[in-house]
Amino acid sequence: MHILIIGSGGREHALAWKAAQSPRLTQLFVAPGNAGTASVAQNVAISADDNAALVAFAREKQIDLVIVGPEVPLANGVSDALRAAGVRVFGPSRAAAQLESSKTFSKAFMARHHIPTARYATFAEFGAARDFLRAADYPVVIKASGLAAGKGVIVPASLAEAEAALDRIMIAREFGAAGDEVVIEERLEGEEVSLIAFTDGITIKPMPPAQDHKRLLDDDRGPNTGGMGAYAPAPICPPALVAELTRAILQPTVDGLRAEGTPFVGALYAGLMLTRDGARVLEFNCRFGDPETQALMPLLDSDLIEIADACTTGRLDKVDVRWKRGAAVCIVIASGGYPGEYESGKEIHGLDAMSDDCVVFHAGTKMVNGKVVTAGGRVLGVSGWETDRETDMKADAIKRAIRKAYAGLGKIEFSGMQYRADIGKRAIVASK
Repeated sequence: MHILIIGSGGREHALAWKAAQSPRLTQLFVAPGNAGTASVAQNVAISADDNAALVAFAREKQIDLVIVGPEVPLANGVSDALRAAGVRVFGPSRAAAQLESSKTFSKAFMARHHIPTARYATFAEFGAARDFLRAADYPVVIKASGLAAGKGVIVPASLAEAEAALDRIMIAREFGAAGDEVVIEERLEGEEVSLIAFTDGITIKPMPPAQDHKRLLDDDRGPNTGGMGAYAPAPICPPALVAELTRAILQPTVDGLRAEGTPFVGALYAGLMLTRDGARVLEFNCRFGDPETQALMPLLDSDLIEIADACTTGRLDKVDVRWKRGAAVCIVIASGGYPGEYESGKEIHGLDAMSDDCVVFHAGTKMVNGKVVTAGGRVLGVSGWETDRETDMKADAIKRAIRKAYAGLGKIEFSGMQYRADIGKRAIVASK
C-alpha cells in the first residue's frame, strides 16, 4: 500500500515509525514531516492545512490510505476533502471532529447521550461568564472552547485568578478565535487517564490506558504545556476498568455520533478523571494523543496499517489488535523558554546513540546543512520500553522502561534543553 501520514510532530514520527514496520507497506510519505520522519519515510513539502494540495498529491501518488495526525487539519475538513476524492482516510470528518474542535459542542453532545462529565456552563459574553463565576459554589476549570494546542485550559486557585483567566481568553484573546466561547466547568478531583481507541464508527478496540504529564515542571508544577511525557499502560486503570469505560463512555460516544449522522472513523481519545464517584470525561480528542502515541506505538504488536485500513473499510471487528506485555515511557525534551517564547536553530547532538529498546521521536526539528536543529517548543520525545519479561503492568517493567528512556535522554544535548525528571513516577507508586 501507498500510505500518507499528515503532520509534523512527535506523534506523526511515532506513527510513521510503526507504519514502516508493516509488510503491507510499499511507500510511505509524511506531509510535511520533520527531520525524524525523513529517516523512515519520504517527507513532502505540503502544509498539513493545505487540503487542495494534499488531495492533489494523494491522487498523483495513488495513495491507498491517509492517516491524519493533528487535530487542526481534521477540524479544517481534510478528511472530507480526501474522501470526496475517493481516498480512504483514518480520521474523522469535520462534523465528527467537533467533539474536539468545540468544547461547547462536546459538552452538549455528552449531555444528550448521558455520557458522564462535570457540571458546566458555556458563555460567549464576558460579563455573563464573570457573573456565573462570582455565583458558582464549587471550584472551577476555565476552558477556551476551540482548539488551543492543549494550552487553553486554566485551573484557577481563586476567584481573582478565575476572572483573570476569563480576561486572558475573552478580552486579551490569548488563544485567538478558540476563545470566542468559554466553558466553565466544575473542577474534579482524582487521577487523570487517557483512553484512546481505534474505531470504524461501530466497533471499538481500546489501546492500553496512558497517563500524560501536562505541567512543565516536576511534581506537576508550572504552566500547562502540550505534554511533557507519558507512560502506558497506566496501573490505575486495569483491564477490567478499561472494559467498563469502553462500555460506558467510548461505545455510547461512537453510537451517538453515528446516530446523529456523523460517524467517527479514526482514533477516539477520551481524557478521563477517575473520581470517587466514577469516571468523568474531561475532554474528547479526535486523534491520537501526543505524547501518548510515543509510548503506545512501541507496545503495539499488530500491524498499524492493517488496523487503520480496517477502520476505513468497516472491518475492525475482523482484526486482532494485540499489545505487548510490559510498559513504555516517553520523555519530552523541550526548548528553553517553552511553553513561552523560545529560540530555534540549536544543533542537536547524540541522536544516533540509542539502544535497541529506546527510540527518539522527533517533534520540533528540521535539517539545516546536514545537521538536525531545533524548530519548535517540544523538540524530541525519547521513548524506552520493557516488553521482554512476563511483567505485564508491574512496577519493575515500568521502572526498567523509565531507566531506558532517561538513559537515552542522557545521550542527547542541545543548548537550553529542558525536561521533567519524574515522568512515570506515579505509575511506580500506583503499581505497588
